[in-house]
Amino acid sequence: MRSVLKVDHVTVRYKYGDFRDIGLKEWTMRKLTHRYHVEHFLAVKNVSFELFEGDMLGIVGSNGAGKSTLLKAVTGVMVPTSGTIERNGRISALLELASGFDGDLTVKENAYLRGAMLGYTKKFMNEAYDQIIDFAELKEFEERPFKQLSSGMQSRLAFSIASLVQPEILILDEVLSVGDGAFQEKSAAKMMEIIKSGAVTILVSHSVEQVESLCTKVLWLNHGESIALGDTKEICELYQSFLSGNMDALQEAKEKWPRDAELVKEAPVNG
Repeated sequence: MRSVLKVDHVTVRYKYGDFRDIGLKEWTMRKLTHRYHVEHFLAVKNVSFELFEGDMLGIVGSNGAGKSTLLKAVTGVMVPTSGTIERNGRISALLELASGFDGDLTVKENAYLRGAMLGYTKKFMNEAYDQIIDFAELKEFEERPFKQLSSGMQSRLAFSIASLVQPEILILDEVLSVGDGAFQEKSAAKMMEIIKSGAVTILVSHSVEQVESLCTKVLWLNHGESIALGDTKEICELYQSFLSGNMDALQEAKEKWPRDAELVKEAPVNG
């Protein structure tokens, strides 16, 4: 089976400190007088996984676990501090669904705008528009200003457009929670259609039930570290136990899915 995405010992380091709040002149003075303060934070630590055609990976973890940072590295929005990412196919990411729209334009105009941003031609959008607006269940709102839509309705439109063309790699960050139960079911069905086409999908969701029902494997992150990678049902049960207050579940997962013995590679830091 063909490898579509390979993440190999990826580490992402953030630099933060007083440089964010001072001007260039003050920054220069502090550098010259050795008073410049900067710290480093490892948001993702030595994470590895490989996905093949038809895989759907669920990524779970508490807030601050490194999930969104890892997705940004996978999509190319952020360059890893160390490690490599191999992508073999077109990638489509739904990370911030409501971004990139113009609130003063109509829903229909925004559909064409988002399509253009994704590289779709006007001819393609003309042919696909009815399908997009019907899937998003926004036909009666198409001539209204976009800003009058609820956040859930805006997300439905973005999802409908982005899932229109079959990518080889689809990245979803909390997007299947938009809309009511019926739309969530429809979105899930669309994801299964994409998976069956052979696409690789990565889903980040706070819903353990959603991850367990949709994903073929799971990655559990905690403070940037890979705690467990593998069987969906088993890992989801342990993670749910952890969320319920069973701290032993974390240690049990670490022992059952031992991490790579290699230490996190420290990339050179320029302060």
